[in-house]
Amino acid sequence: MLIRPMTLDDVPAAERLSDAAFFELDSRQRRVTEPDPQPRSPAHQATWESRTAHFVRTDPAGCWVAEDDTGMVGMVTSFRRETLWCLATYAVRPGLQGAGIGRPLLAAAMDHARGCTRAALASSADPKAVRVYHRAGFALHPQMHLTGPLDRSLLPVVTKVREGSASDIDLMDSVDRAARGAGHGPDHEWMLGVWRLLVSDTTTGSGYAYVDERGRLALLGASNRRTATRLLWAALAEGGEHAAITHVTGANQWALDVGFAARLHLTQEGYLGLRGMKPPVPYVHHGALL
Repeated sequence: MLIRPMTLDDVPAAERLSDAAFFELDSRQRRVTEPDPQPRSPAHQATWESRTAHFVRTDPAGCWVAEDDTGMVGMVTSFRRETLWCLATYAVRPGLQGAGIGRPLLAAAMDHARGCTRAALASSADPKAVRVYHRAGFALHPQMHLTGPLDRSLLPVVTKVREGSASDIDLMDSVDRAARGAGHGPDHEWMLGVWRLLVSDTTTGSGYAYVDERGRLALLGASNRRTATRLLWAALAEGGEHAAITHVTGANQWALDVGFAARLHLTQEGYLGLRGMKPPVPYVHHGALL
């Protein structure tokens, strides 16, 4: 087996491997955010490949593949933003888990974390993965998910929220640093190219929310809970008929207040793994961009 840096040419094969690995896991565990697991849609596939290519360009030292004479058998992407290291995606070909592929892959990616004072990842509920992250020193914080059909008659009138643009990147990085200790930097440029940005910037607080290609909340950060609540309601209003507020940690009870008011169904799956930091507040992280 060879472990080598990922290239842009590897991205389509990495997407197929990742999709197969997570589809198998979702099917076995009946993932709560997708009650009937399906392979990625073409739009979601394109977004995954674009995001992974972005990581290869910004952080080539954090992106690796494992291959043998049959082709790619594992992949991992990670990135550094200021003093924060994040694990974006980590997958081994179905049927090969436990074959000694994952550990050296993760070690290669974590070498990119040298010098960082903080680290974060979003883990599935897979017991093997959770044990690996715990051994690597990550504190595990359960993630909650609020999903269900959206009754638009329950949506409040939201004011003080506008469309965002690249001119808001400094504002968003300032919010990010206060919440998680590091800005998203070039990730905001990527997100602006594929998702819709909502911004609230008033004398009492600032924040932002991205709505992804499926019409769901992708990422939200704010300077206070009132602003975060306003943005979450706005994101639900701009989304589709099936709402999903995912990756909510126990520190962000304000998000549960919104979800319950919208009569969404609460479930728990997976973990936010953190090292050298507490769960960001008020904040709803993204599974890969964190």
